[in-house]
Amino acid sequence: MYEHEINRDQIVSTEEELRALIGFPGELIERKSITHLDAHCRDFIARSPFVLLSTSNELGQCDVSPRGDGPGFVHVLDDRHLVIPERPGNKRIDSLRNIIANPHAGMLFMIPGLGETLRVNGRASITKDERLLSRMAVKDRAPVLGIIVEVVECYMHCAKAFFRSQLWKSESWLGKEQLPSPAAIIAAHVSMEGVTADTIADRLGDSYKNRLY
Repeated sequence: MYEHEINRDQIVSTEEELRALIGFPGELIERKSITHLDAHCRDFIARSPFVLLSTSNELGQCDVSPRGDGPGFVHVLDDRHLVIPERPGNKRIDSLRNIIANPHAGMLFMIPGLGETLRVNGRASITKDERLLSRMAVKDRAPVLGIIVEVVECYMHCAKAFFRSQLWKSESWLGKEQLPSPAAIIAAHVSMEGVTADTIADRLGDSYKNRLY
């Protein structure tokens, strides 16, 4: 039983309804989107150590995956193309499988301490070009694959979400003892005999220490 039953009569299902409630963007907002990576976008990406990558499969089922490394780890190839190195992960390859089924992808580039973010949308493909990927090697380990994105749209997103969440204000952060335990959550979700929060914590620690690249 839900604490609050969903009133299906109040579901907004058309753009006309949305516009009646929200209104329309002004000219400045309409004009801020561009179709290429200009010098400002390139500089932003060069300073960004973190990007959220959004993909979906052929059914429209969505996934968002965090990608991070040293600032500039996403390489801009030219004003219409960039490439994200595929670092070692858990081998679910959700994003990669989605890209094969549906090339449309969205990215949100973040810079620590800056509330504004850069949104980039485009068409993605997967490359195994060793010559290209060798340029993204870390500790002499080049990624096996990379995600090339052909840019269709990019624009700056305002900082309101960061002001509301106070994400970059360390004084608003929870204390270490207040944080949820990822190991305990994973152990509860997998529900396997012999798998405990401690064994998961050990595996995570080893992965973070020895298998980042």
